[in-house]
Amino acid sequence: MSGDEREAPAQPVFRERRWLLPSAVAEELDLDAAGLPGERRTGDAGASGAARVSGGAGGPGRRGRRPRRTVRDWIVDFTCFLLAVGIGLVVADSLAEKGDLSESFLAVDQLLGAVACAAVWVRRRWPVALAAAMVPLGFLSTVSAGASIVAFFTLAVHRPFRYIAWVGGVQLAVLPLLFWVRPDPDLDYVAALVWTSLFTVMVIGWGMFVRSKRQLLLSLRDRARHAETEAQLRAEQAQRLARESIAREMHDVLAHRLTLLSVHAGALEFRPDAPRAEVARAAGVIRESAHEALQDLREIIGVLRASDPDDGGRPQPTLAALDALVAESREAGMKVVLDLRVTEPASVPASVGRTAYRITQECLTNTRKHAPGTEAAVTVTGAPGDGLTVTVRNPAPDGPVPHVPGSGQGLIGLTERATLAGGHLEHGPRAGGGFEVRAWLPWPAAA
Repeated sequence: MSGDEREAPAQPVFRERRWLLPSAVAEELDLDAAGLPGERRTGDAGASGAARVSGGAGGPGRRGRRPRRTVRDWIVDFTCFLLAVGIGLVVADSLAEKGDLSESFLAVDQLLGAVACAAVWVRRRWPVALAAAMVPLGFLSTVSAGASIVAFFTLAVHRPFRYIAWVGGVQLAVLPLLFWVRPDPDLDYVAALVWTSLFTVMVIGWGMFVRSKRQLLLSLRDRARHAETEAQLRAEQAQRLARESIAREMHDVLAHRLTLLSVHAGALEFRPDAPRAEVARAAGVIRESAHEALQDLREIIGVLRASDPDDGGRPQPTLAALDALVAESREAGMKVVLDLRVTEPASVPASVGRTAYRITQECLTNTRKHAPGTEAAVTVTGAPGDGLTVTVRNPAPDGPVPHVPGSGQGLIGLTERATLAGGHLEHGPRAGGGFEVRAWLPWPAAA
């Protein structure tokens, strides 16, 4: 995955049908589509969805800005206003037919009811204040009953349960007193109390159901985004591991080639009077090593540039390539003894054989750099089920060794490579002088 792909914003969601969604939900989906940071990045998905529903549709939105109403919101608000007005008109007619109330009382009742109906338009901005105001207003204006229903429904939709528990609980608690002070003209006391209580509970329950559906939608969206982010992180981790593997491969391959270049170039520098045949042989080794190093580097760069593995490259080395590696080192003037005692070498897994090859290659490179002129002994033993053991030894050099530049991370890389293969590697000075590297790699028995 390239950097451009990782930084590309998500495609807009529900853009064509945004007007069908509540403003709070539409705003959250717009923020997701734009890739903006928010509280959805942290915490539980369901909890963050609830916080957004309570803070978005019912009050100031993110960064103090209220979400813009959608077409659906305008339709719902207008319907709620008509519902409040319709119920208020029905109640006003019933009060007028009763005939035992004064004209001034009816006028005040209707005026307060009209104000309550007009306040329905601000229900999204102040749902708690509106619902709380409807509790005492019920004692002064029966015409405000419709607006009260809308207010409690809005509170249940746009605020957490604790708000509806307090305000709704107070409303249910004062209903007996309300009907004692303002009896219903058509129903007796008990019937009016039971009917109004059940209807209030039904309205609140309906609002809580709508709120839960919105929370579910946003929480599912959060979970989808979290899953998408985790998938992206896993892809980036896999890419990083692949690059680290390529870097280790680059070190193992190029260090061997460049060491040959350094050793033979140093020989030509310090022995300008060497025989012509020896100079020609060293120049040939330098030319061949430079060509091989360029070829290996070209392949590695090709892997880094290509999106898919290149199947046309040179095959990876296996255990069978150890003979060629030793022969190449001998041609470069190095003394190497190979003792290969492996049962069924053809059945060695490719990954195990490649790891054994790279370990041997790095050890020969280190011997050439730090103990030139000595004889390296390479011993490879193993059998299916017992594992594969690679041992490389070299005696101490006879005199001082000129410094050869290097990273000093070769043995660390070998230890990591052996560990990743499921084995282990040990290295250190020998008791009688010299240096030894011993690695064990798993080789499972054939099924």
